[in-house]
Amino acid sequence: MSVTDPQPPAPESADAAQAALHDRIAADSLTTRRDYLRIVATVSGGLAVGGVAVASGILHRHGDGEGPPEPKRIADRIAPGESLAFRYPGAEDRAIAVRMDDGTLAGYSAVCTHLACAVLWRKDRGDEGELYCPCHEGVFDARTGAVTAGPPPRALPKVLLQEREDGSVWAVGTARSGEDAREALCRQQGGDAALCRNAAAPAERSDRP
Repeated sequence: MSVTDPQPPAPESADAAQAALHDRIAADSLTTRRDYLRIVATVSGGLAVGGVAVASGILHRHGDGEGPPEPKRIADRIAPGESLAFRYPGAEDRAIAVRMDDGTLAGYSAVCTHLACAVLWRKDRGDEGELYCPCHEGVFDARTGAVTAGPPPRALPKVLLQEREDGSVWAVGTARSGEDAREALCRQQGGDAALCRNAAAPAERSDRP
């Protein structure tokens, strides 16, 4: 009987090894593509649902609540070129007040009408500054709240402001997109005939320096 050393198994041919490696890479690539498509589909679906919810009014709309909003003092004064972020009429209602260089005082919801991102004041843009949503490059006119660029479908809802004799600034009501101050006050005060007939629109312009 002859004794021989155990022999290692014959190595795979170069072609077989290359084919196996190719199969593993293809399998990994397929898994990666599937995962990627799954993520894209999930994110796209979420954005679509969010967009429909905002457009259809399912999400909270600024100023909607039970009863008329109470007046709220938001600042001792606001100087030209300054802005102020505040909450009105509820703690969940983000708002912004701006006073332009000519003294115009305006207030708006600070929630973009596109997908509800925060709206910011950019004083250095344009002749009068602008209200800007950084999420999708939405831009609103600072004087009117109208959409001037980007995807937002509607103007910003207004927050009605009053400047009193001592210079203090008060939020006194809210208006929906396209609604003027008198219509908003009548709606929020229950449509009282005398109020709707005699109510003066809250001051949105002031010559106070």
